[in-house]
Amino acid sequence: MTAQDIPQLQAAIAGKSPQEIMAYFLNKFGSKIAFSNSMGAEDQVITDMICKIDKSVQIFTLDTGRVFPETYDLIDRTNKKYDIHIKVYFPDAQEVENMVNNKGVNLFFDSIENRKECCHIRKIGPLTRAFKGLDVWICGLRRDQSVTRTDIKTVEWDENNGLIKLNPIVDWSEDKMWDYIKENKVPYNRLHDQGFPSIGCQPCTRAIEEGEDVRAGRWWWENPDTKECGLHAK
Repeated sequence: MTAQDIPQLQAAIAGKSPQEIMAYFLNKFGSKIAFSNSMGAEDQVITDMICKIDKSVQIFTLDTGRVFPETYDLIDRTNKKYDIHIKVYFPDAQEVENMVNNKGVNLFFDSIENRKECCHIRKIGPLTRAFKGLDVWICGLRRDQSVTRTDIKTVEWDENNGLIKLNPIVDWSEDKMWDYIKENKVPYNRLHDQGFPSIGCQPCTRAIEEGEDVRAGRWWWENPDTKECGLHAK
């Protein structure tokens, strides 16, 4: 697949629901499609939808080594509820060891460059391995999550990874997402009930105050326009 295939795919799913969109892609791409689950609320919605269509679809997550205990608990609860096995990818141990010994355990607080290096080693490296042999990756991005995501589309070409990126709930609001979770009894991270709308690595995530942007708790020491780890870079 190439970037030239995107218009045809966009036309094929026009007007379809997220479930219909995923059913189309899962049927079309078979073993060449996978879902990257960050274990956030959006991704849990998609997990529920996928498991109701085809439980054999590959679902994977990234363990950076710095995630919250509640996130590990959610992986376990999700596997048990849907009778699936979420594949876990880890960063290269030697790369992490070198980085920490050279720049410190909490290097990400010192500069954006350090933070991006940490994200690259702990996230981008494992993700690149997970993408091997794939044509499409499914994501839980929504446009109203942050200022860096307002222009994303349902089907996009990921130039960095040479893949089609599918964002089936891109148009959903926060309320619609939570309505689905409640109606379908979807397991979610308990930190969401403690003021954490967006959850990443433990040292880089905080609860937000009322009225703050939903991504304000991620890398809170940075400006809003730098708050991406590189997974969804254009």
